[in-house]
Amino acid sequence: MTATRSFCAAIVALVVLCVTPLPVMSDNVLSGMIERDYSPQADSLTTVLVRKFMNPSKGTFWAVPNNQPNRESETTYIYWQQAHAMDVLVYAYERTKDTNPNQAETYKRSIGLWYKNHANNWYHDSNDATGFLNTYTDDMCWICLTLLHIADALDDEQYAQTARTVFDSYIAPRGWADGNGFWGLPWKLDDRGRNACTNAPGCLVACKLYERYADEYYRQVAIDIYNYQANEMKTKLNNDGRVEDPPLTYTQGTFGEACRHLFHITGDDAYMTMATKVIHYLCTSTRCVDRGILRHEGTSMDQSIFKAVAVPYIANMALDEDVPLTYRRVFTRFLQNNAKKLWANLNLDKYPATYCNYYWGEPVDESAVPSMGAMASGCSLMESMARVALRLLGDESAIQAVEIAAPADARGVYSIDGRLMDRHADSDRPHRSGIYIVGNRKIVVK
Repeated sequence: MTATRSFCAAIVALVVLCVTPLPVMSDNVLSGMIERDYSPQADSLTTVLVRKFMNPSKGTFWAVPNNQPNRESETTYIYWQQAHAMDVLVYAYERTKDTNPNQAETYKRSIGLWYKNHANNWYHDSNDATGFLNTYTDDMCWICLTLLHIADALDDEQYAQTARTVFDSYIAPRGWADGNGFWGLPWKLDDRGRNACTNAPGCLVACKLYERYADEYYRQVAIDIYNYQANEMKTKLNNDGRVEDPPLTYTQGTFGEACRHLFHITGDDAYMTMATKVIHYLCTSTRCVDRGILRHEGTSMDQSIFKAVAVPYIANMALDEDVPLTYRRVFTRFLQNNAKKLWANLNLDKYPATYCNYYWGEPVDESAVPSMGAMASGCSLMESMARVALRLLGDESAIQAVEIAAPADARGVYSIDGRLMDRHADSDRPHRSGIYIVGNRKIVVK
């Protein structure tokens, strides 16, 4: 009897071992899908965003490039978009702080200026000590998410405290419960209408505040908002993974990320089930995807920056070891396909005037005025793909990076970050000291 029981226990242990994915094994499987380190591409595109769209004296971003005569008037009323453009720099800072501290320090200075100038907030109230109060609730939610991201990246509590004050004083007090008891946030101060573009980031802010301060109030607010949004999906849609209709990348990504955090702060599998459903819909539905990559969602400043919000959250799902491996593979492959398409359609000959298109599967219209929203979205994608590759490839990535900094058929001399230095050089060997890519070979000139 004892021997039989021991044998059965051994069989059960073997089955558990076979069906339970180990994090290291999962990462090893995913690393085989990564074709290269995307840090050089991320460096190149983020440099374009900074050089062409950032106001260097304020750390904020223009809606159009700095050579446009109407850049100030075009930029007056963009506020929530500033959060996602700055997020690109925060990710770049996190990626470079150990490998390129000088570059990281420039990002850090810009982050400080952005904060000092209140992210170009057009709304002003003398009673607001934070400078981030706005009539639009969703705008404040996006800003709070970026402030919390900065606080984590810089290990600086002042940014988190500002986000907490904005949430406690201006965001949460606007919430209200309907006749069915579902509590949610209104879109605007003077409009009680509720929507996903406000409640998805509001839920995520509450999750992150709970993670930082362990105040049960924030967790309950996050759960209440989730219940409101999940009920909306159930009663108004067919609960297939759409957060709203039409499904937009930024609300899909943000609500999926909020669900992922809810899983981690509650341990309830239902939240992870919802997260995978929502992000999987984002990456596979023809309502969100066009020819295998994220669709063109429009040319307005709002629409053009939607994808900048979504892609970091897809990356988080790809890297989360609690997400089933099957889904992690889908998300990793999807991100890489988008990154490859974007890079293939960039005009590197015009660097640093190398602009991203609204749809990454086609080259940008050279006759049109470039968009900060489209540029930030492309940068966000490449920073996200670099983050995924660095995490999954580890030390191997440094070896692979030099092999792909220039296009496969490139002629001329390229910098290590993929910038074309000289297309028509008389010699294939640069004269100035540095590291270059020539004919897909690394050249070191001392």
